[in-house]
Amino acid sequence: MNAARPGTPPGRAAALARSICEVPAPPFGEARRAAFVAELWRAAGLDPRLDAIGNVLADVPGGRGPRVVLAAHLDTVFDAGTDVTVRDEGDRWYAPGLGDNSASLGVLTATAEAIAGGAFSQRPRLLLAATVGEEGLGDLRGAKALVADVRGEVDAFIAVDGHLGGVVHQGVGSVRYEVRFSGPGGHSWGDFGAPSALHALGDAIHALTRIEVPRLPRSSVNVGVARGGTTVNAIAEEAMCTVDLRSVDAEVLKRLAGDAERRMRSVARRHGVTVEVERVGDRPAASGGNEALVAMAERALRSLGVEPQRSASSTDANAAMAVGLPALCFGVYRGGDAHRAGEWIEPASLDEGMVALGALLAVLATL
Repeated sequence: MNAARPGTPPGRAAALARSICEVPAPPFGEARRAAFVAELWRAAGLDPRLDAIGNVLADVPGGRGPRVVLAAHLDTVFDAGTDVTVRDEGDRWYAPGLGDNSASLGVLTATAEAIAGGAFSQRPRLLLAATVGEEGLGDLRGAKALVADVRGEVDAFIAVDGHLGGVVHQGVGSVRYEVRFSGPGGHSWGDFGAPSALHALGDAIHALTRIEVPRLPRSSVNVGVARGGTTVNAIAEEAMCTVDLRSVDAEVLKRLAGDAERRMRSVARRHGVTVEVERVGDRPAASGGNEALVAMAERALRSLGVEPQRSASSTDANAAMAVGLPALCFGVYRGGDAHRAGEWIEPASLDEGMVALGALLAVLATL
């Protein structure tokens, strides 16, 4: 692959990714990084603005043909206080959140700088977006708000996220719950027989594992967190868990959610405890309507000697797919261990990702 970097100093995308990564952006705490990215875009000659939900937006002057959103998310999965200092080990750099999604923000920003320097002249009309709330319980709030605001004004939506060569053509939907069981509690000996919230929770988790989950369309059920009780010799007054249901099919996801809710409420009645089932996440499952866009992305990658890899995933592109706006997610770096403390990237690969993104823009200009 020709990794020439038109209009930008060698390694600029990686340098930007590093500086972005070292500005913390924990869940629901993206404001510092948003301000930092806005300043980078301003220095690149753009006129960035914040929308009501906290996304950074900037129109790129020039371009022709369709209007396209290029979006990379600001947030990470790591809590406030996590050490996000990048460790340079030559061919690999390490830091929590460095790949997902600082690398993509670095490529996006370097691309904007290169455009200002006269590169990538063949491109569509671009709206850059650095979005909030892509990870975890952020529930795509930034992308959902952005799509609601620009729907009817743009022709395509590209989420910039993930590994080089990856093309996410299908959106994995999810429904997430926080479930709380409550009972009278008591002494494990003196009040034996009183309802236990923790026993109910265990029964509910078992009931969730009995849900019939289809292999096709691909779907899943997971209890990610479970806790409750206070001590070994007390009947638990409270217990809670979080539940994550996923599917690539909207109707299957709806069925799984209904089944899960019924099972949790049935368990509560059987144990004589109360239950609160709060839906804390709702990401749409979506597919179709993006066939031409996917073909263009794959053609751009193959023109550079990169074999595209299609996949289904949950990304900012879900929000656009769900309302019929042609969308996909396009990867721009090589790395691994995303969502782990040892996350890493190959910094040189960001230059290749930038070239790949430029090739996609050239193809999109003909849309």
